[in-house]
Amino acid sequence: MPDIKYFFAPGACSIAPHILLHEASIQYTPLQSKYAGVEVQFPEEFRKLNPKMRVPVLVVDDDVITELPAVSTMISILAPRKQFMGKTPLETVRVYEWMNYLSGTLHATGFGLFFRPWRWTTDPDSKIHEGIKEKSRDIIVESFGYIESRLKGTYAVGEALTAVDPFLYAMYRWAKGSGFDLAPYPKYANLVEALEKRPSVKVVLQKEGLEPLTAE
Repeated sequence: MPDIKYFFAPGACSIAPHILLHEASIQYTPLQSKYAGVEVQFPEEFRKLNPKMRVPVLVVDDDVITELPAVSTMISILAPRKQFMGKTPLETVRVYEWMNYLSGTLHATGFGLFFRPWRWTTDPDSKIHEGIKEKSRDIIVESFGYIESRLKGTYAVGEALTAVDPFLYAMYRWAKGSGFDLAPYPKYANLVEALEKRPSVKVVLQKEGLEPLTAE
């Protein structure tokens, strides 16, 4: 196994690959960043690793991997027996279909707008920011409705955990913490409950200092 370092921030989207690392029992050096408000604070030397100044970042020997779908793919490559990207060619396609949707729509234009509306306009007017935030609510609710309609079993793709499920878990945590009404999404809630029963999720929540969303 190569030398592996993992950069994350507690409760950020980086919780998803963090769970995969523990699912695969991969030995790694955890490197945690802290928040100042809603922004993650990185030391300036972090820019050399990832000029985008974002987590997650996975360093495998001398190779630096960024972006959640790419990081998850690398973890899957390191632990092929876990089949995090699906057991069949069609499941792999479905995993990437989910990952692209979650990254591009729910994460970036949903919660990205909701948490940091000022990034999307040069206008300092707080009313403009509130308008952007309201639009983001619509995107998040619409996305959660779509997710609910797509879930058929315990997991998003096939009958076993894939890289999609921890990503869905991260998004659900954000919605819960932001006060969204999650009652209309019982299948999504069942997925979250199933994940929180897994030892990997329990360990990661403890490492990141986070409380579970569901009762034992």
